[in-house]
Amino acid sequence: MRREWLTGLIREVHLSSKGTYGYRRVHAELTLGMGVSVSDHLVGTLMTIEGLRGLPGPSRIKRLRGVVTADDLVNRKFHRSRPNELWVTDITQHRTREGWLYCCCVLDAFSRKIVGWSIDSSQDTRLVLSALDMAIKTRNPAPGGIVHADHGAQFTSWAFGNRIRSAGLMPSFGTVGDGLDNAMMESFWSSMQIELLNRQRWNTRLELSNAIFEYIEIWHNRARRHSSINYLTPVDFETQSEMNTTHARTTHLTR
Repeated sequence: MRREWLTGLIREVHLSSKGTYGYRRVHAELTLGMGVSVSDHLVGTLMTIEGLRGLPGPSRIKRLRGVVTADDLVNRKFHRSRPNELWVTDITQHRTREGWLYCCCVLDAFSRKIVGWSIDSSQDTRLVLSALDMAIKTRNPAPGGIVHADHGAQFTSWAFGNRIRSAGLMPSFGTVGDGLDNAMMESFWSSMQIELLNRQRWNTRLELSNAIFEYIEIWHNRARRHSSINYLTPVDFETQSEMNTTHARTTHLTR
């Protein structure tokens, strides 16, 4: 009877993920989100019996020892201990029956949260400036943070660099032509490609724009469990971190 009950919960979680979750993320949702005590092995077994599986992840790429440029302030070390210490940004594109649609995102390396984004039918400097402005206005970062991008013309433009510096932040660029220097952003694009963009054909730019908005704000930031942050969502991870910081400060003051 318990297995039948668990199977029902597993189906519910798998369906709510739009069929994207494998057994590890289903297990995380059951244990962390629903408070159900169950092993990941049993979850995997029940999913196999039911024919449920997640979408395949991005293929593993061997990390090459490339030469980095002097203005790369990250050097492929993306881990950060606090919000707004490192933002990574990039542009992706996808075709609709109306034509190409372009999306620029700014991702906080601390929590994997998308803190700024913009969508347009052309990929010019305005696209990246809109995403950066959204990130700056919503996060109000302290001076000294890094904004890391590739050498695309939009990111190396005077307007983009000036906006970074005017906010008290520092621009950083990876090696020309080496996607591994912006691997965290490439990982996000790969997930969005697998979980959203490639799953259907898109008729209009508006249809795809609405789907991207839902994927970023509702799914990725608030619902999707990320293995790199202990299977929490980015919003939950930041909330938990803030609570831990506040508790540590209160404990210090009472001593």
